[in-house]
Amino acid sequence: MKKFKDLNLHPSILKAVEEAGYQNPTPIQEQGIPAILNGEDLLASAQTGTGKTAAFILPALHILANPTDERYQGPRILILVPTRELAMQVATEAAKYSKHLPRINTVCIYGGVPYPVQNRQLSRPYEILVATPGRLIDHVERGRVDLSQVEMLILDEADRMLDMGFIEPVEYITAATPDTRQTLLFSATLKGSVLSLSKRLLKNPTKLSVAHDHEKHENIEQRLYYVDDVNHKHRILNHILRDPEINQAIVFTSTKKFADHLVDELSDAGCDAAALHGDMDQRQRTRTIKRLREGHVRFLIATDVAARGIDVQTISHVINFDLPMSAEDYVHRIGRTGRAGATGIALSFAANNDRHLVNRIEEFTGQKITPHVIPGMEPTMKPRSSKPFGSRGNGPRSGGPRGGGSRGDRSRSSAPRNSAPRDDQPRDDSPRSYAPRNSAPRDDQPRGDFPRGDRPRSSAPRSYAPRSSGPRDDQPRGDFPKGDRPRSSGPRGDSPRGDFPRGDRPRSSAPRGDGPRGDFPKGDRPRSSAPRGDGPRSYAPRSNTPRSEGARESAGGSSQRRPYGRSR
Repeated sequence: MKKFKDLNLHPSILKAVEEAGYQNPTPIQEQGIPAILNGEDLLASAQTGTGKTAAFILPALHILANPTDERYQGPRILILVPTRELAMQVATEAAKYSKHLPRINTVCIYGGVPYPVQNRQLSRPYEILVATPGRLIDHVERGRVDLSQVEMLILDEADRMLDMGFIEPVEYITAATPDTRQTLLFSATLKGSVLSLSKRLLKNPTKLSVAHDHEKHENIEQRLYYVDDVNHKHRILNHILRDPEINQAIVFTSTKKFADHLVDELSDAGCDAAALHGDMDQRQRTRTIKRLREGHVRFLIATDVAARGIDVQTISHVINFDLPMSAEDYVHRIGRTGRAGATGIALSFAANNDRHLVNRIEEFTGQKITPHVIPGMEPTMKPRSSKPFGSRGNGPRSGGPRGGGSRGDRSRSSAPRNSAPRDDQPRDDSPRSYAPRNSAPRDDQPRGDFPRGDRPRSSAPRSYAPRSSGPRDDQPRGDFPKGDRPRSSGPRGDSPRGDFPRGDRPRSSAPRGDGPRGDFPKGDRPRSSAPRGDGPRSYAPRSNTPRSEGARESAGGSSQRRPYGRSR
């Protein structure tokens, strides 16, 4: 095995590495550092905890250690990371390994920090810039960061950046850097959008796959606890947290609100607990991580925002109170323990409806998670049988509401099927409650519960009464579109009926009452001289004689005679 001194690094860098307590490089460092020093683009697959941060920091510092007469106005090394915590971790590593190099300064910018503080840092000379994409674009657009002299661009946790929707900001930033730059891309997985991005940014890269997608984390013991409900989870968690072997633990939850709630419960029980999630401002998150590193926090309750970027070697346990929806997030969660070759324990709680998540994690890691049971806290749901990973056993499904096997695993009887006709098959022995079908007419067909569209049809004629071809008051009937039914030519009342525009229906020439009717302007309809006492309306008949003088005077009208009607 090689040692760091065999990698041809600058003596000042080797001195800092030795002071940090490292003698032998990890596989990603042993294979990646020589390729980077040769000026090659690198496409590396590496999980967290494999030493990939030092794999790109050490050769970057070696390039900066060589003196140059050229003056630089911006960063020479640009490192893009997805989260604030990871940015602070990378900046800390860069400062640790460059402490013996003169005039090598590192600036770290990310969201949640006031701009004036970062503006002061950017106004001084610096060589390394660690940044999150969003805040870096803000400074670039304000003219405070010049990327025209970047020599090396490093994308750390590229898969996480793309999952967070940073693909357009990353392309915007890379377009502002020179085409002659050296590009390094590190990701946990090299597929999908990550592979597509690497083809656009990297030129003939050296591919390095040290940590595969199915890494087993052999130094981490993985345990699975089946639970019935949330109360069952709480009882098991309280039992586990009382274990004196736990040095420090991270408990992952799915929501920020529940993380705060769980911290309150643990604090009331006398435990040193703190929360870490996205609703906290950067000052609170930085203070929490600092207290965790200093040992003042024993239990950290966090969401997936802390799944990457926390490098605390004293964390002995990781507890998945809620399983993550992504198998990659599970790998990064349990990677918070077992750092730098140490051993760790990862515990996960799974309810009955979380079985698909457990299967997805086992398929991704290629490793079976062993179920455990705490005496006195056994779940009503029975643990899965210990069948080999990837097999689809034939046993019945345990704990399910129907008691049968799972889809595809349901046991089948080896008895031959009954070859008798279906009509002779007893209904009680049939697995379905449908009535047997036969060829008898529908009137003799028994009725039952048939699925939609599967009701048996009779070959006999339908029992509807035949339609009469005779007249119905001289009117034939049939299936005609609405409004197109033919009308009888015979009289129906005194007026023919048909489809006429409104108001254009012909009128009968026969008298109706004593006066003709038609389409007259309002108020100009001629009045009949005959009384209307026999009409359908119950109003009193109108008279053509003028009202009496007394009536006009009693009504307050003028004594001048005026015809009744429309004379005004």
